[in-house]
Amino acid sequence: MELNIKTSQMIAINGLQYLAGDKEQLERFLALTGCDPTDLRDNASSPEFLVGILEFFLGNEPTLLAFCSQYSINPEDISIAQHVLEAKPDDNVEDFDL
Repeated sequence: MELNIKTSQMIAINGLQYLAGDKEQLERFLALTGCDPTDLRDNASSPEFLVGILEFFLGNEPTLLAFCSQYSINPEDISIAQHVLEAKPDDNVEDFDL
């Protein structure tokens, strides 16, 4: 899988969808981030917010593995996607081929 910005954004958006379908994990995410449901809608396309979603999964291995299993994603791709989304346009981040 090639992890470019678009693919990395899609992984993070899938993460948000996963959280929306799991009340317990969504409540945990909201509590840890200080977000409320309105923030989810308003910030869903923000690169910083998408990085935060990926960081949430990286911070809890059972949740990470459950998410990756549901979406058929390699768990290592989450940290790569996070790196891609954190990169500044002038960082010259190449696409990651996996």
